[in-house]
Amino acid sequence: MTGRGLFITLDGPSGVGKSTTIQALHDELARRGISVCQTLEPTTSDIGRFISAHFSHIRGHALACLVAADRYEHVEHEIEPWLSASDTVICDRYLASTLVMQRLDAVPLKFLLGLNAHVLMPDLAVILTAPSGLIAERIAVRGPRNRFHLDPTVPGREVDLYDETAQTLMTANVKVLVANTSEATPSEVAATIADAISDSSVASAA
Repeated sequence: MTGRGLFITLDGPSGVGKSTTIQALHDELARRGISVCQTLEPTTSDIGRFISAHFSHIRGHALACLVAADRYEHVEHEIEPWLSASDTVICDRYLASTLVMQRLDAVPLKFLLGLNAHVLMPDLAVILTAPSGLIAERIAVRGPRNRFHLDPTVPGREVDLYDETAQTLMTANVKVLVANTSEATPSEVAATIADAISDSSVASAA
């Protein structure tokens, strides 16, 4: 690949299958000869580790500000250098997750959009989805991993908020791909995403 790389984000409710899909996507892109770098949020920076360590008790506007700070640093020190080196960057959780998770903490959408007004927008925002009942079953099997998993209403609310977020991003002229992980294997979803990345409309936005 020559020129600037492409920035691809993957978001979706807990239990939707992001980890397996991201690994499958990495493998699919590598098979197609595309140089890929993987990253995630919260990051492994000092701010990101602080968020991960204190997520259980820092909430609302304070958490939203920390997440945004981590994101701005992430873009400057990791994502932008990779893109400038012509790498395709796959990020596990990005702006879409903020527009869902922080709203579950009762932070208004307008505040979140203002806080993230100057972050780098993805060339393709992938939002994974699945029926809320299936997501709840997966979380029950693997066990709760954060405070949101203790609320049985969250899977349904997450699915609905991600649907809204897809529309919000499209309104901001971000190319969005919504993929239902209950209707295809991770490899099939990865191939669909890889095809979208190769689409000329995505490439021309880079």
